[in-house]
Amino acid sequence: MTYAPPYALILLGGVSLREGKRELDHVLVNAKAIGLLAYLALSTVGRFVRRDTLVGLLWPELTQARARTALRKTVHLVRHAMSAEALISRGDEDIALSPSVVWCDAVAFAEAVDGGALASALQLYGGELLPGFHLAGCWEFDNWLEAARVDARERASAVAWALARRFETDHNLSDAAGMARRSVRFSWNDERALRRAVTMLDRLGDRAGALSLFEDFASRLRLELNAEPSPETFELITRVRSRVHI
Repeated sequence: MTYAPPYALILLGGVSLREGKRELDHVLVNAKAIGLLAYLALSTVGRFVRRDTLVGLLWPELTQARARTALRKTVHLVRHAMSAEALISRGDEDIALSPSVVWCDAVAFAEAVDGGALASALQLYGGELLPGFHLAGCWEFDNWLEAARVDARERASAVAWALARRFETDHNLSDAAGMARRSVRFSWNDERALRRAVTMLDRLGDRAGALSLFEDFASRLRLELNAEPSPETFELITRVRSRVHI
């Protein structure tokens, strides 16, 4: 029988901390506690992180003494809400999230990708990493989080594309088309991903789907980045449009 850690930390598509079916909401109202748990989980759960690193990330505006006090209080909050074993220490300076006590969907997603379990990885990817979350004044933390978000999105897109190609090889064309579209929606501003998906949909005969995918992509690019698709992308779409009524 496979052992399941008693606590689940959800970071993909939303933020949740659960013990079984019970939500530990009193932890999640503390933004610094969320930041602490996320950083410890995504810095590879089970590995120790220096306290000086954590206070620099989470309390850059405080003096060293006050920042260390804030960290101690946050660690106490997490341990009191979960268990003393959730956050483990090594000496006075190192701290880690215990993988035997806390399961994290973002960690499980990365492990599934690394292990080649593509379908399982895609099931775990519930959406953007910590959507909408940021810590005011914590620029280094926010930069780290944005890089982690990009990495997760790109990995999800790559997984969906790998599955699309696998489905096409197996002549499962409907699922191939669906995965091609998902690969773009996971990484919406990646034109290379858009062009390869449009090319596959065109090859599969789903030209209406290819054009719809392009229009969604172009609309979002204009809205969020005030930019237009590249000439290379427009050239591809022109070729697809020329075949719609053939």
